[in-house]
Amino acid sequence: MHKEKRMVVLQPFIDDGLVADELQVVKSGKEATVYCCRTGGPGGGELLAVKVYRPLAQRRFKNDAVYQSGRVITDARLRRAFSKKSRMGRGVQFASWVGHEYETLRILHALGADVPRPVAQSGDAILMEYVGDFDTPAPTLRQASVPQEDAPRLFQQILRNVELFLAGNRVHADLSAFNILYWRGAIRIIDFPQAVDPRENPRAFELLIRDVRNVCDCFRRHGVAADPLDIAQRMWRRYVRGEL
Repeated sequence: MHKEKRMVVLQPFIDDGLVADELQVVKSGKEATVYCCRTGGPGGGELLAVKVYRPLAQRRFKNDAVYQSGRVITDARLRRAFSKKSRMGRGVQFASWVGHEYETLRILHALGADVPRPVAQSGDAILMEYVGDFDTPAPTLRQASVPQEDAPRLFQQILRNVELFLAGNRVHADLSAFNILYWRGAIRIIDFPQAVDPRENPRAFELLIRDVRNVCDCFRRHGVAADPLDIAQRMWRRYVRGEL
């Protein structure tokens, strides 16, 4: 994205006094680009991250129906456009993913989950907590060197977060070592546009099992052995009984 276009995206945050300027690209992926920005506070302010979704024509909604199942569009005209996959319908789809991620971050952060603190949303951009420092963005678990002695603690911490997600009526639905950040012994879980509500999505339990299996696979290489199906079933039973 050219600097002029980036500034258009950032302008609402600048106008609200939330961001002073953009510093550098943190990550550029198929769905979005993340920028490191700075607030205008004393001493240069804190660092924040701006996640900017790619334009609709460049995005791919992989297996979208799995994640969209159960989401309600109240406007009848927009609902028809969405079902027909018209241009307007694709726009509704796009906006629903961005807004859904921001709302999910708000819910989960309020519950105390280890997710980036959401600050604001404007159009196709989300402003949130930045993880890392200016020279080194936090790596993902896939990239990080995790001390062997820390692995059991981190494993349990991530599973506790998965339970907190359920308590907030969310299943991440795409959890893996690629969207768990590791920084100074702590983790932050990111990327929630596809998160599902287990009260409404008929495949929520299946997606929960996949999330837990991916976490178990990640930590198996660190010497942590666990049964993902047993863990997911126990979580689900507690959720259904209202025990989380």
